[in-house]
Amino acid sequence: MGSTSDLPVMEKAAQLLNDLHVPFEMNALSAHRTPEAVEDFAKNARERGVKVIIAAAGMAAALPGVIAANTTLPVIGVPVKGSVLDGVDALYSIIQMPPGIPVATVAINGAMNAAILAIQMLALSDADLAETFAAYKEGLKKKIVKANEELKEVKYEYKTN
Repeated sequence: MGSTSDLPVMEKAAQLLNDLHVPFEMNALSAHRTPEAVEDFAKNARERGVKVIIAAAGMAAALPGVIAANTTLPVIGVPVKGSVLDGVDALYSIIQMPPGIPVATVAINGAMNAAILAIQMLALSDADLAETFAAYKEGLKKKIVKANEELKEVKYEYKTN
């Protein structure tokens, strides 16, 4: 992430990765303040066993693109909502990459979907993770089915179901 101010957004992704037993690194690296550290992180990620990178940043949000420019690993960008433009500035910064330097981009503050996308990528070559993720998705399905059943108990004068 670009700074620890992004942690409240990224904690959701970290928790899901942790819950599904997916090893991960968590770093605060700034494309603008510590560009050498970002370059080193990206260039050496594969050697550390990293297979997918999730990079979150707000405002100018250069971090995902700079990482993508310095690695051949897939990079997923998470635009983080800021105080001025509600994250649209970060979204545009991440999504508008030049040809050859792709960054898969999720919604503003979409850390959960970034984690899910990373898990799906990893599950392509990990049958155990694929099975664990399928169970997670089934749990999501059961949760909404249960919620819908509970809504049937909510009574309003003109509610028909």
